[in-house]
Amino acid sequence: MYELRRWWDRFGIPFTLATLGLGTALLVRQTQAGFVMETYQWLTRPFQAKTLTPEQLANTQNAELRQRLIELESKNQKLEELLGLARSKKVEGFPAAVIGRSADHWWQQVTLGRGSNDGVKEGAVVMSPGGLVGRVTQTTPSSSRVLLLSDPSSRVGVAISRSRFMGYLRGKTGNRAVMEFFEKVPDVRKDDIVTTSSFSQLYPAGIPIGRVESVDLTKSPAPEATIELTAPISYLEWAMIYPHSPALAEPQPAPKPAISPTASPSPDASVSPSPDASPTP
Repeated sequence: MYELRRWWDRFGIPFTLATLGLGTALLVRQTQAGFVMETYQWLTRPFQAKTLTPEQLANTQNAELRQRLIELESKNQKLEELLGLARSKKVEGFPAAVIGRSADHWWQQVTLGRGSNDGVKEGAVVMSPGGLVGRVTQTTPSSSRVLLLSDPSSRVGVAISRSRFMGYLRGKTGNRAVMEFFEKVPDVRKDDIVTTSSFSQLYPAGIPIGRVESVDLTKSPAPEATIELTAPISYLEWAMIYPHSPALAEPQPAPKPAISPTASPSPDASVSPSPDASPTP
């Protein structure tokens, strides 16, 4: 008994600690540390966020569904506008989604999800509800690269619809472009409509481009106007690809000739179309 007490006094504490450690290890192995997780949750419970009640969870799910519904309605509206644009044209086009756009070249080019396998060719005209977007400059079997009107390297022959004064348009990044006139004193006003001209070889004449935002007649060497592009280039998601065709132009109502009440209308009384109404070959 004396020897046992001496042994306990010498090795009792290490033995007890070793036994507790081994027992703890066996308990952790058998319970897969479940009690450790319970202990951790109990200690951290005062610092944890409160659990959502069933009502709060239902409200959160409803909010998510409403956001999804708003997104679907927005996409549906854009597709309906695109369908309306396709129906208004006499030329068959290809609806295409924007599948690529570089942040470094946001205003210069986009990539559409239609390519040569769909019949898209280089030089095809790209439009959206609102007006002209640009033209196809490169194709692959499944995609097309589009040079936007807002690209500073883009050049387009344009005209003022009201006065028929002409010039050329160059991109200015953003949803703006600059029109430089051929004449020294052009007849141009704010909010005038700008369309492609008959001198443009890249686009058919008469396609809407934008409206005049401001005019600088003192600009040298030629007067300039800042044009606000009507196509939604900054947030373009869908577009229509058309072949180069005069039928893409917006119909322009011809002015009605004055008819004398006593004389029958003569064939010469009808207004002959302007040479600018058709694109140059």
